[in-house]
Amino acid sequence: MAAINDVVLIYLENSPVSFARVESILPDHKKDWFQIKLLMLQIPLQVVTWILKDIYINGEEFQMNGKKMRLETINAPKEEPAVFEDSKKDTPKQPLPDTDNPKQDREPGKIISFADLKKKNHEQDPG
Repeated sequence: MAAINDVVLIYLENSPVSFARVESILPDHKKDWFQIKLLMLQIPLQVVTWILKDIYINGEEFQMNGKKMRLETINAPKEEPAVFEDSKKDTPKQPLPDTDNPKQDREPGKIISFADLKKKNHEQDPG
């Protein structure tokens, strides 16, 4: 069964039409039915709630407004980390900064006030 945060492919009349992420699956007041909240991964983003039986959430075909619908859970392909040609050479590796030690020799960050920046720009260009 699709679970929270799974990505599903939605089929309409046997054709894939959209991806969605499962936001929640809650029992409905009707026995053996569930409210499945989907974040439609399209522009604009939209959240919809469908009331479905668990077999429909598991991929069985169902009808919505007289149209055949189906959900298919998508598993992202497993990929090996990208290896760039330059990284294959025997080059000495630079040590990563120790983020647990805040007293390393680093320059402190500069704080920029957006209010001051806006005021300064307004004074230069009053138009």
